[in-house]
Amino acid sequence: MARRPRPKPKPMVIARSGHLYAGGAIDPSIEGSPVVGQMYAEFWIPKTLRQPYPVVMIHGGSQTGTNFTGTPDGREGWAQYFLRRGHAVYVVDQVARGRSAHWSQSQGPVAAADLKRTEQRFVAPERSKLWPQAHRHSQWPGTGKPGDPSFDAFYATQFPSLIDYGRQQALNRDAGVALLDKIGPAILLTHSQSGPYGWSIADARPKLVKAIVAVEPNGPPVHEAEFKGEPEWFADMPKRKAFGLGEVPLAYDPPLKPGEQLSFVRQDKPDRPDLVRGWLQAEPARKLPNLAKIPILILIAEASYHAAYDHCTAAYLTQAGVRNTMIRLEEIGIRGNGHMMMLEKNSDEIAGVMLDWLGKTLRRPKKRKAKR
Repeated sequence: MARRPRPKPKPMVIARSGHLYAGGAIDPSIEGSPVVGQMYAEFWIPKTLRQPYPVVMIHGGSQTGTNFTGTPDGREGWAQYFLRRGHAVYVVDQVARGRSAHWSQSQGPVAAADLKRTEQRFVAPERSKLWPQAHRHSQWPGTGKPGDPSFDAFYATQFPSLIDYGRQQALNRDAGVALLDKIGPAILLTHSQSGPYGWSIADARPKLVKAIVAVEPNGPPVHEAEFKGEPEWFADMPKRKAFGLGEVPLAYDPPLKPGEQLSFVRQDKPDRPDLVRGWLQAEPARKLPNLAKIPILILIAEASYHAAYDHCTAAYLTQAGVRNTMIRLEEIGIRGNGHMMMLEKNSDEIAGVMLDWLGKTLRRPKKRKAKR
C-alpha cells in the first residue's frame, strides 16, 4: 500500500524574525584579534503572542541549533511547535559552534568527527546495546545507517565541540547571561551537553529564568558514566566535576571558602539494577538557593543512555533544596525514544509534554494597574 503524503502544516504568521549576537569581545591576544565568546541566536516572534515568556533552545554536543528547526525526515521541529502555540522562540548556536563564529580554533581545540559514537549514542543504540535500555529504541526515522536519507541528513549537521568542557561551560554561561540581559525573562530549554549551562545561567540570573526544561541534561553529577555493555554496564569516569553539576562555580549556601571543595558520597547500591549508582553531597548538604524558586522539568527518554542516570541529577538537585519534576516518557506512555528525541518520529508528542508542564507550572505575570 502506498504511503499517504504527509499533510502540509498550515502557514504560520510571524510578526518579526531575525538574529542577534550576545556576549563576546575582541581578543587582541589572539592573532588577527577575532571576536571570541559570542553566541548566535535566531528568533521568531509570532503575530499572536499567547505566552508571556520566550523559549530559549540550547542544543547539545556535536550539534547546532538545527536540532530544533526541523527533523531529518523533513518535519517541523520544536521551534515551530512552540511558535504555533504562541511562544516567541530563540534558537542558539553554542559559542564556537555553527554561526557563533570560531576563527581557527581560537577558543581552543575541537573534537574530531566520530561516526561510530553518533550511531551508538544518537541514532541506533539498539545495535550496540551498551546500556540496559538501549534495545528498546524504535523511534528514529529510517534505518539509522549511513546511506539512509534521514541518517545522512542528520550526520551532515554534526559540528565539532570544544574539547575543554569546562571552558565550554564557562563561555556558554557568560554568553547565555548576556542573551537574557538583552531579551529579558525567558524559559531555558537545554539538551544534553547544555544542561550545565542552564544551571549556571539560572544561578547567575535567577530573576530572568522563569523555568528550565532540561531534556536529558549532562550527567550524572560528580562523575560521568562509562557504558561497558553486559554484564557490568556502568563505571564511573575518573574526572570529578568540581561543582557537582558541572565545572563552573555555583552559588552554594553555605559558600565554599577559598580552596575548599565539595564533599561527595556514592550510593551503596543503585535504585534498580539497570540504573547507575548516583553521587550526592556528603551531609549536611549545601543548598543552591538561586535555583530553588525556579520550576525545573527533567525529561528522560526510555531507550537513551540518559535513562540509566538522569534520576541522579534529579536527586542531586532535590538534596540541594531545588525542587524539580522528573518525567520518564515511558511512564506516561511514550515509548522507544533515544537521546535525540527532538528529531524522532514522535517529536511533537514529546513537545506536547513540555508545553503541558509549562502551562500547568507557570503563572502569567500579573498586570500592573495603570497609575492615575
